[in-house]
Amino acid sequence: MALNRALFFFATLLLSLLSPSSSRMFSSETSEFATSVLDVSASLQQTQTILSFNPETFQPSQTQEQEETLTTPTSSSSSFSVQLHPRETLLNAQNQNYKSLVLARLDRDSARVKSLNTKLQVALNHVNRSDLRPTETELQPEELSTPVSSGIGQGSGEYFTRVGVGQPAKPFYMVLDTGSDVNWLQCKPCTDCYQQTDPVFDPSASSSYSPVTCDSQQCSSLDASSCRNDKCLYQVSYGDGSFTVGEYITETLSFGNTGSISRVPMGCGHDNEGLFVGAAGLLGLGGGSLSLTSQIKASSFSYCLVDRDSGKSSTLEFNTARPGDSVTAPLLKNPKLNTFYYVKLTGMSVGGQMVPLQPSTFALDSSGRGGIIVDSGTAITRLQTQSYNSLRDAFKRLTQNLRSTTGFALFDTCYDFSSLKSVTVPTVSFHFSDGKSLRLPAKNYLIPVDSTGTFCFAFAPSSSSLSIIGNVQQQGTRVSFDLANSLVGFSPTKC
Repeated sequence: MALNRALFFFATLLLSLLSPSSSRMFSSETSEFATSVLDVSASLQQTQTILSFNPETFQPSQTQEQEETLTTPTSSSSSFSVQLHPRETLLNAQNQNYKSLVLARLDRDSARVKSLNTKLQVALNHVNRSDLRPTETELQPEELSTPVSSGIGQGSGEYFTRVGVGQPAKPFYMVLDTGSDVNWLQCKPCTDCYQQTDPVFDPSASSSYSPVTCDSQQCSSLDASSCRNDKCLYQVSYGDGSFTVGEYITETLSFGNTGSISRVPMGCGHDNEGLFVGAAGLLGLGGGSLSLTSQIKASSFSYCLVDRDSGKSSTLEFNTARPGDSVTAPLLKNPKLNTFYYVKLTGMSVGGQMVPLQPSTFALDSSGRGGIIVDSGTAITRLQTQSYNSLRDAFKRLTQNLRSTTGFALFDTCYDFSSLKSVTVPTVSFHFSDGKSLRLPAKNYLIPVDSTGTFCFAFAPSSSSLSIIGNVQQQGTRVSFDLANSLVGFSPTKC
């Protein structure tokens, strides 16, 4: 046995010396953190829990709604906090099997990623905004075919928050979206409205409802707008075929019992179609001028995304201090597209060993290509194909003792853990500048795809130059966007 250990050590040392990237082979992680334990039993139990979860038991009572929306107007320098909920707490997942639920999630995710990439290509190809504006006074949603505004296809949304709209405030569930700028919600009268959990917003019942005029800066900032009787009309279309069309307005938004902001620009959609089932609309938290964060002049915001199978909730916070133990990284901006939040990622490691990648793998160049963004709406982290292959191969080399099984949907690396209660696996980590690293919990990169024990490596390749850190990898971590200091912070267990 001692001889075998010696031979293994010698072979490992020889391979590291022969590798061209040997100088970067070992990270600052100690052997103590080279492996993580995946609680197989707990993960499989959650697959059953979410299938039996009844959204009706989750809806707030009328008293709670009143408490949420009885607010006092405050300045934009104040801090706000609202609850954040995963999709399945609002939409009924009962009468499904978990495999079908995962397939539906991955289908939505593919549409999301396609739309992100399409939006980026529109920006990189210097499409003239005037070419995207409709020439008719009446906007025709059936003619929309490409993203023409600061929005992306988030399907029905993966995380929701509850916000008060109007005066007096009425509570609505809204999709949280860091990859979009335009805020909007469905409004009466509806030419065509999809099903939502809350009653549709009635502008006539709000004293703070105000149409945006055509000559305003807010109207001209839209990528697709038109006018009717000096009222600004907007349209936002998505790569999955979803769209919203209506009047561009300003309204008062209330954040639970922590405060409210008046005259926030948003779309009042009278014709809305697609996969937005459940939410009343969308909160754009991107970096553009029309986003909620820009309009309320937030110096920072943060969220914690709970496990989507848990049925629990966390918080979305504005202007609160970043946790002191955050792993921080520079927050970058694309010169061609200010919506997305790029982070300076220098590398990745598996089992304490750096994955051999070129230093420029995740770099954002001056033309706006490349880079990696942190996105709330994308589920599965997407990496350029070559870097994904290197990460996957490194993981597979260190898991040869585990029982592999066939791929599933977009996953090509899966395992059969049906006979196990827990399993030790190599740790996957993100590495940032100044030697900082974020170790991911095992459940953030090995996820169940059925209720019988099939788990897959939750990364996927992308032919695009854009890489995306998805919400599965962010689960259980408070992600802080320090806009004032151009930093993004990751704080595990700060939910």
